Amino acid sequence: MSDDNTDEVDLDALEKRMDGALAALRHEFASLRTGRASASMLDPVTVEAYGTPTPLNQVATINVPESRMVTVNVWDKSLVNVVDKAIRNSGLGINPVMDGTTLRLPIPELNEERRRELAKLAGQYAEQARIAVRNVRRDGMDQLKKIKGEIGEDEAKLYEDEIQQLTDAEIKKIDAALEAKQEEIMQV
Repeated sequence: MSDDNTDEVDLDALEKRMDGALAALRHEFASLRTGRASASMLDPVTVEAYGTPTPLNQVATINVPESRMVTVNVWDKSLVNVVDKAIRNSGLGINPVMDGTTLRLPIPELNEERRRELAKLAGQYAEQARIAVRNVRRDGMDQLKKIKGEIGEDEAKLYEDEIQQLTDAEIKKIDAALEAKQEEIMQV
């Protein structure tokens, strides 16, 4: 094996990309509402502030004072109604209660049907992550095909095995994250 990197597959880069798919999945999971209050459930909410769509956390402070309550302290009084409307239209199923510049968001219990929908959505997110990991695997295998003539058959087989092991390990992590999230969603 020579010292220039044209005749080897960068396994670290492949692993980083696969880890990126898992990180993206965890971020998606954080936005899924379970029966518990969490500040991250408001991450997808954007507010039309000063003529631009702005993430909610850039116009307000979000706190979780208790397990079934989120408070949103809006910094600019003129944006309170806009924030209220954005949260109501976000699809989270939350109706804010206004108290000056503070919005109180009581988190309702999830009914069985909504829990099943969320668990199914979590499954879809996990499948997208698995597809992303498989795409990285395919890229790695393509890199390997390009250099197959320059490296020996045994070395090519070793790379193939390592790429497959990375893929299997990452998919196992995705499945574990999915199982944990679905368990959390179904918990009453």
